[in-house]
Amino acid sequence: MRDIVSSPRTATRYARRRAAPRNRLTALLPGRADWAAMRRHPRRDVLAGLSVAVVALPLALAYGASSGLGAQAGLATAVVAGALAAIFGGGALQVSGPTGVMTVVLVPIIRHHGVEGALLAGMMAGVLLILAALARLGRYARCVPASVVEGFAVGVAVVIALQQVPAALGFDPRHGEKVWRAAAGTVADYARDVRPAPLLMAAAVAAAMMVGSRRLPKFPVALVAIAAATLVAQCLPLHLQRIGEVPAGLPTPSLHFLDLGVAVTLLPSALAIAVLAALEGLLSAAVVDALGAGKRSDPDRELFGQGLANLAVPLVGGVPATATLARTAVNVRCGATSRLASLTHALALAAIAFAAGGLVSAIPRAALAGLMLGAAARMIKISSLTSIVRTSLSDALIVVFTLVITVMVNLIAAVAAGVVIATVVTVAALARSGRIEAMPLEPQGDGGNGDAAGHGRAAAGDIGLYRLEGPWFFAATHRLLQGLSQVSGRRVVIFSMAGVSALDLTAARVLGETITQLRSRGVTVLLAGVHPRHHRLIAHATDDAHLPPADLLHPNPAAALVHARSLIATVDPPPPREYRA
Repeated sequence: MRDIVSSPRTATRYARRRAAPRNRLTALLPGRADWAAMRRHPRRDVLAGLSVAVVALPLALAYGASSGLGAQAGLATAVVAGALAAIFGGGALQVSGPTGVMTVVLVPIIRHHGVEGALLAGMMAGVLLILAALARLGRYARCVPASVVEGFAVGVAVVIALQQVPAALGFDPRHGEKVWRAAAGTVADYARDVRPAPLLMAAAVAAAMMVGSRRLPKFPVALVAIAAATLVAQCLPLHLQRIGEVPAGLPTPSLHFLDLGVAVTLLPSALAIAVLAALEGLLSAAVVDALGAGKRSDPDRELFGQGLANLAVPLVGGVPATATLARTAVNVRCGATSRLASLTHALALAAIAFAAGGLVSAIPRAALAGLMLGAAARMIKISSLTSIVRTSLSDALIVVFTLVITVMVNLIAAVAAGVVIATVVTVAALARSGRIEAMPLEPQGDGGNGDAAGHGRAAAGDIGLYRLEGPWFFAATHRLLQGLSQVSGRRVVIFSMAGVSALDLTAARVLGETITQLRSRGVTVLLAGVHPRHHRLIAHATDDAHLPPADLLHPNPAAALVHARSLIATVDPPPPREYRA
């Protein structure tokens, strides 16, 4: 045993196996490039982070309150998760914190297991996310089609805009309703009680955000617009709703909720939280990548960063967190270039939590609504949508479908349904791409490797050469049967399969049944150019004692035709019988 381990090859393999987990963990940690990027444009990043903090504050308070854990829990989440995800996350511009989608899972957990159960489920979700990162599951997020990402991004922009309708019109938010229904109800209430001041302020801030961000990308337009709106609200008797009192400080870290006895019961809920956090975070990163802002994100690092954040947030009584498109969009549009922006956002929220609650409490809700409306409008890339509509009708329909489901149902259902529809459309397109066509037999040449070169002379009608191309799988079997049913009147039939890019068991069985059927009519079948990875499927599908594999498979059509001519020259087979269905 000692000699085996001490051999150079085995020792090297053993060392690599031991080093693999360590290297995998090292790849998930921040590197020198991350810290170097934070020193390039510190002023822009700090200003962007402050702008995001102003936007994130009311959202954090609202999401914390709606989850059932309290407004202070939402603020604690924004501070702790925002800082950890900024340092360890996979996207340099991602901003993490509490989100509305988590309340769907948290409310029933609190109802059945109390606040302690919700905190424990959140911590378990953090562990699951870290394990997913170590298993490199984040790369599968790249499998989401671009049309689904585009539809998701536009849908989220619409949801963000609809969420701001109550505040922009001067009304309290409607909890427990679909966002589109709440917006419609608010508009109906506004028609009976018109309040022009909040609408004008929201429109002014949104216009400043859209125009200023485009013409003055380096200027802190969002921060100046919020400050100006607050000053106007203080000087004029507009009677606008304000953010209100902010809870002071953060809770003391504690593990009082840790109860391993209910961990198994909470596992499904923890898995749901982990899936939601991973899906929303990775899709948010995909949208940021599509916007072309900064370096492309690392999905595995994103899972790792979100895992650490959710592992730590319950210690301060916070709600589960993930990266969010709303705050990330504000970060991008305010000119952020590195992780310093999202880290500044978390530090600013921490300072607000301890010292500046009175100052923030004076900000009008309508001004924040205008800021979010401007950010939502900037999220929609008209040029990208126009390109999709012009190039692919099916992708355009997927965009619309994903958008509608995002607005009418929820984000998770939209992504799942969009991926399913995109998969069905892709499978249908692949099924149509498979084809079979008859190839002419050329006179004897000097022996090439092409489909028809060097075939030699064959008696007219004795040999038929057919080329199969494209993917052949379960969805293409009907077309395969149609094409193969037209093969008749030959003594030897050659199927050239060099162009078959994919073959599954269903298509292989159909091919085997066709070969058996042709043999029963006195036709010899040869296969040429079968890819090596398809040999086993072909062997199982054509398992027949009548024709050994060596006589069935040939490296190319030229070799198959030589063998076919030798069969015709040595044996005079009976004329093929016509097939009757």
